[in-house]
Amino acid sequence: MSPVVVLAPDVSRKIAAGEVIERPFSVVKELVENSLDAGADSVRIELERGGRSLIRVADNGCGMSRADALLCFERHSTSKLRTEEDLERIATLGFRGEALPSIAAVSLLTLKTSDGTGAAATMIARRPDAEPEVRDAAHPRGTSVEVRDLFFNLPARRKFLRSEASELNLIARFVRTIALAFPEVGFALVNGRREILSWPRAGSLRDRLFQAQGGDASDRLLEMDATRGESRLTGFASRPPLGRSDKAEQHFFVNRRPVKDRVLQAALNQSYRGLLEKGLHPEAFLFLSIPYGEVDVNVHPAKSEVRFLDSQAVFRLVAQAVERAVLGSAGVKPLELPAEAAVTEAGAFSVREPGRAETDFWRVSPGGRRDAGLLFPGRPDGPVARPRVLGQLRDTYIVAADEEGLQVIDQHNAHEKVLFEQFKEARAAGKMPRRQVLLPILFDLPPDRALQAEENAPLFEEAGFRVEFLGGRTFSLKEFPDIMSVEEALSAFLSLLEEREGRGADWKQDGILASLACRAAVKAGQPLSVEKMEVLVEALFRLPHHALCPHGRPILVRLDVAQIERGLKRPPN
Repeated sequence: MSPVVVLAPDVSRKIAAGEVIERPFSVVKELVENSLDAGADSVRIELERGGRSLIRVADNGCGMSRADALLCFERHSTSKLRTEEDLERIATLGFRGEALPSIAAVSLLTLKTSDGTGAAATMIARRPDAEPEVRDAAHPRGTSVEVRDLFFNLPARRKFLRSEASELNLIARFVRTIALAFPEVGFALVNGRREILSWPRAGSLRDRLFQAQGGDASDRLLEMDATRGESRLTGFASRPPLGRSDKAEQHFFVNRRPVKDRVLQAALNQSYRGLLEKGLHPEAFLFLSIPYGEVDVNVHPAKSEVRFLDSQAVFRLVAQAVERAVLGSAGVKPLELPAEAAVTEAGAFSVREPGRAETDFWRVSPGGRRDAGLLFPGRPDGPVARPRVLGQLRDTYIVAADEEGLQVIDQHNAHEKVLFEQFKEARAAGKMPRRQVLLPILFDLPPDRALQAEENAPLFEEAGFRVEFLGGRTFSLKEFPDIMSVEEALSAFLSLLEEREGRGADWKQDGILASLACRAAVKAGQPLSVEKMEVLVEALFRLPHHALCPHGRPILVRLDVAQIERGLKRPPN
């Protein structure tokens, strides 16, 4: 082993910078948080190549004097903490004093700032391992930071950056999220010559949600408001039975800080259990105001995680807010949650479930006819060895028998497998059935989703969805697969867009076709006629492989005659 040495300052600075600054998104996050801590009510972010070439963040906050501007590049220099006790009641977004030194260590940085008191503003240009250039400049009250050539001196880190579109999508999503926390602040995001978003100051969270999520947000969301002790939970969450196929739109804020927290997420999802259809998750924009001493935000270098002093109290507060909102929307006066209510060992929390509305399942038709937008397999040509259908168990499982024993078939997984294989055949033959609409279906997307829709347009078009960008964040759906109705088409496309988010580059056409098949397949709990069950089983057993659905779930289980005889203690024949 080599002897122990003290690292050279330039090496240690790069290591420290790499812990705070991982990608362009990290730079934008740190600079925007500084702007908000400075009291800005206008923040503008300008990028080139998704931030790989240029990041410029300008604000109209309090600005800095020249002395403070020079000092802020020293590691752990901050205006937000003074004593160890201050760490127990952090009220600002930033507090460690690491952001600017870290950014300056891995980029070419220029800062301009004015506190509005001097005759001239201050400009500081910094290059790693070089003396800073300091001079007078013209600049209004506030601060702008320009970052060029991020990681130019760390090629190993630079080569791991994602594509321009991916980096831009991360930044757009962050700006949308932080803008929700500060509706009183105007935000603008520009990449090259394209304006991604431009939101003026909003009067309320409801107004900002309209800017960020579109005009239908108020129709699908319920307002939340509950208080326990000194803590209060406000915001908006899904109006049952509406929900989403993923958890991508679950946003949590603790004292206006966007966080990822298991306690809040578990409380939200468990509170909605029984209120949403199986497979759906609530959309949420929830804001927890809690005494600073009851939450630790100094947990993670990115300041994205927190730790609660009393996590069960937080859990109960979320459950209380959901119950109040859901029952209130149904015209039922909610009861107060008992003080002794608590989280169980399994992490579950019991709340009264209001009467759940009946769900209309899409019906299917044999013979390949479309009914309410679903395609059901017609009878295949020629004989096929298949078990004999005996009936349906719990409107979910098809029970069938052959000479070897019984088979229990999951009707949803089986239908999904059959449709998936049909879609693959149609795609391979270039005959994916499509429908054109006389009047294009117009819809708006949040900025990050709009970027994703443009980036993946060829992928979706190959699957039957032709979407055109009309400008701003407005799109037009002009064609869609002929397995669904006009009413289903937009919902299906948006669901695919949700699923695409967070998936790697390997989520290609088979992933899209699997998702379409899952949406189109019969559902658990849906009664089927004997004829439909027979058609489905026959189509399933005609496939060369029918053990697993496209998502890898088992399609059937077998109970052999020998197992039955052993269970009944009957001697084998």
